[in-house]
Amino acid sequence: MKKRSTGSPGIDALDGVWDRVKESMEYARSLKGCQYADIRLGLTEYKSAGSENGSAKGMEQEVKISFGVRLVAGEMSAWGFYGQPLGEVDLKVLRKKLRVGINKAQQRALANSRNKAAMRDLAPSLAPVRLASVEVGHDVVPADFEEDPRDVPLKDVLGLAVDITAQMRAVSPGVRFASIGLATGLARELFHNTEGACIDQSYALTQERLYVVAQEGTAVPETFVDHLGAQGGWEVAGGKNVYGGSFMDFALERTRDTVELAAADFLPSSDEPVVVVTDPHFNALLVHEVIGHPTEADRALKMETAYAGRSWLLRNLSDNQLGKRVGSELLTAFSDPALEGYGHFKYDTEGVPAKRVTLIDKGILKGFMNSRETAALMGAEPNGSMRATEPQYMPLVRMTNTVVAPGDRDPKEIIAEVKDGYYVVNNRIPSISESRENFRISAQKVYKIENGRLTKLFRGGGISADSRDFFMNIDAVGNDFKIFPIPNCGKGQPMQVMRVGNGGPTLRSKARLTGEYK
Repeated sequence: MKKRSTGSPGIDALDGVWDRVKESMEYARSLKGCQYADIRLGLTEYKSAGSENGSAKGMEQEVKISFGVRLVAGEMSAWGFYGQPLGEVDLKVLRKKLRVGINKAQQRALANSRNKAAMRDLAPSLAPVRLASVEVGHDVVPADFEEDPRDVPLKDVLGLAVDITAQMRAVSPGVRFASIGLATGLARELFHNTEGACIDQSYALTQERLYVVAQEGTAVPETFVDHLGAQGGWEVAGGKNVYGGSFMDFALERTRDTVELAAADFLPSSDEPVVVVTDPHFNALLVHEVIGHPTEADRALKMETAYAGRSWLLRNLSDNQLGKRVGSELLTAFSDPALEGYGHFKYDTEGVPAKRVTLIDKGILKGFMNSRETAALMGAEPNGSMRATEPQYMPLVRMTNTVVAPGDRDPKEIIAEVKDGYYVVNNRIPSISESRENFRISAQKVYKIENGRLTKLFRGGGISADSRDFFMNIDAVGNDFKIFPIPNCGKGQPMQVMRVGNGGPTLRSKARLTGEYK
């Protein structure tokens, strides 16, 4: 990437700070009782704009800088963490800021160590922190883009947003409200630890969020929210994305869908399971909720439950589904950061090389996404699944590009074989149980299938099923594999919103219909 000279610091501002980061690691090594430490220092520069109903609603050009320190110390070794946002002036005193952060992380680690030791009799599961060993990395990973976000005038971002919502409103008199948010930018993060790892990693991101409301006469309004984006430059807005079309084309198609649905009947519920064919967009949310989160090792080990729940795949280390059948032989699922998607990266926030993780292989549960700590607990190899929204936040185990693997069937043939069933299209809202052993997920559209043909269109419903039953009943898997951007995966306390990639191909199984209205 070529360097830029702007009025505010860009990602190039991190070029000259490696010496201070490395000096800070030397200082951390010198601290009494320090067994491990790492620093993440990051900067994000982006432009964004919003529009409603053909009018501008705001625009901004912002730079965010922050750092985070993790440190393991104490006789009964424990974590200490400190994170802080920074301003431009703080870069001039970065050495001091990092040293303060390291000292506070050490104090917290020692306090946590003492508390763990004091509670050991009451909580025998407490144990010293152990980190699985990994290869020490030294690498520079530049951002990949065709049209540099820094070259895009902010007024052009706003102009496109205004044009999109104006054309959305013009689709039909039934469009009551149209909203768009656009953003494009670059992010860079430096990672260094006491083991000697030095990683400089950047990426570009361009994305769109739309919201549309349509109404037919005095009927209940129909609403829909969707997202489109990719790790790339401004070319993403022109069509370099999973949709294969421009942000404008995507918004107009979703608007036309919403107008059509405003006149549709509401989906009735069913008491018994029926044959359902689910499209790749719907399956993105299904995979996210019922495979992705339950195979995050910190959640499975109950290190991260609270609001998030646990995992139907692992009660404890001796009572779990590893090596057991959880789906039909047609079901294979994996996480792969090497694929293009919101979950793409080369190294995670622990400096571990990203790896493809087979989660389910032909229906058999094979493994979990992990951190160095959870890998040690489970006797597994670290697979590079730790991430944080920003350096100032504590990293968590997060899904990456987590998907169902493609099959070899033509989706049209999968539908044509159904005598009586339903085609479930585009995801909306999930509702899952505490351990995600069952689910209810609503769809944007549901079509009746009669003798292999799509007939009546319904709105306001979705499907529900026991997770294992749904996976065991999969009898057809399409070849139409796609990864969709999920920009708002929430996890942790305080809450972190992470971008991940989810998807797969068309699936056929059985589930109950869940109508939202009667």
